[in-house]
Amino acid sequence: MSKQGRRIGWLAWGGLVLITGTLVLAFLLAGLKARMAKPLPVLGSVADFHLTNQLGQAVSLADLRGHVWIADFIFTRCPGPCLKMTRQMKELTLALSPRARLVTLTTDPEFDTPAVLKTYAERFGADPDRWRFLTGPREEVTSLGVQSLKLTAVEKKPEERESPGDLFVHSTIFVLVDKQGRIRAFPETTGEGVDPARVKREILRAVRQLEREK
Repeated sequence: MSKQGRRIGWLAWGGLVLITGTLVLAFLLAGLKARMAKPLPVLGSVADFHLTNQLGQAVSLADLRGHVWIADFIFTRCPGPCLKMTRQMKELTLALSPRARLVTLTTDPEFDTPAVLKTYAERFGADPDRWRFLTGPREEVTSLGVQSLKLTAVEKKPEERESPGDLFVHSTIFVLVDKQGRIRAFPETTGEGVDPARVKREILRAVRQLEREK
C-alpha cells in the first residue's frame, strides 16, 4: 500500500473512532441527565377503593401497586372534551411501556355500567389488562375521583343543559400516580394554548422518570 493510501486509511479509522466516541459520550450524558432529573413532588396519596372495570371485574388500589398509572374523569354520553381525552389516552397506550397502566373513571356511574364502558372502551381498542374503565357506587367513585385524585365533577341542573348529554362539568386534566399510589403530577389535556404533542412528551418523560424510581 502506498504512503498516501495508508494516510487515507488512518484518517478513515480516526474518523470512525471519533464518531463512535461521540455517540458513546452522548449516550452516557443522556443517562446521566436522566438520573439527575429533579424528582417530581408528592402531591397526595390515593386511598384504597373498590370499583368495577369494563369486564365486570373488581378493581382496587392493590391491582395498581407497583405500576405507574394515569387517571382521568369522563362519561360516555359526553358531547364535550371526553372523546378528545380518551383519544389522548389511546395515544399514550401506544407510547408507554407495557408496565404503565391507565384508569378512566366515569362521572356517570348510574348510566355507565360495565357493559356500557366495555362498548366505549372497545371503540378505542383498549386493552383491559392495561386500561381500566371504572364504575361503581357513586360514593366510591367520588371517593376515588374527587377525594383521592383531586378531580372535580359537578352535575348540571336540567335548566342549564344545552343538550341531552350535557350532564356534567368535570376536570379535563390527567392525574399521574406513582408505583406507591402517590400523586405526582396533574398534566393539562385540553384548553386554550395547550399543545397536545407537548403534553404527551411531558407525560411520557414523567412516567419514565417515575418508573426508574425504586
